Amino acid sequence: MKVEALIFNIITLFCFIAAAVYGFWAKEPIGTTALVLSGGLTGLIGGFFWFVSRRIDPRPEDRKDAEIAEGAGELGFFSPSSYWPVAVAASAALLGLGLAYWYAWLLVIGVVALLLTIGGLLFEYYVGQNATQG
Repeated sequence: MKVEALIFNIITLFCFIAAAVYGFWAKEPIGTTALVLSGGLTGLIGGFFWFVSRRIDPRPEDRKDAEIAEGAGELGFFSPSSYWPVAVAASAALLGLGLAYWYAWLLVIGVVALLLTIGGLLFEYYVGQNATQG
């Protein structure tokens, strides 16, 4: 996690320096605001990675003396196929259309669809404590 924290913190520093230079040179508030907000968001992610890296054991990527073979093995569970991301994207697009055209009925449908599809994506592999075995 230290490598990721370093990368994001370097991007944060770049965004803040670019915002200062751009704000001084262009005197245009929108671009300066966008750069400051981008720096803040990358700083948030970099800070999270730094916070996590202090609380977990060093991974092979974080150690200078690590061998390539130490990084082998299972990385986690990844869904082999799922239609939920497509449904989330479609419901987010529906919500975006409702916001763009300011139709209240389309906003309501989009919010409900988005909540349902996010729930479906989140609980796709949830079996619960009362699930039957076999």
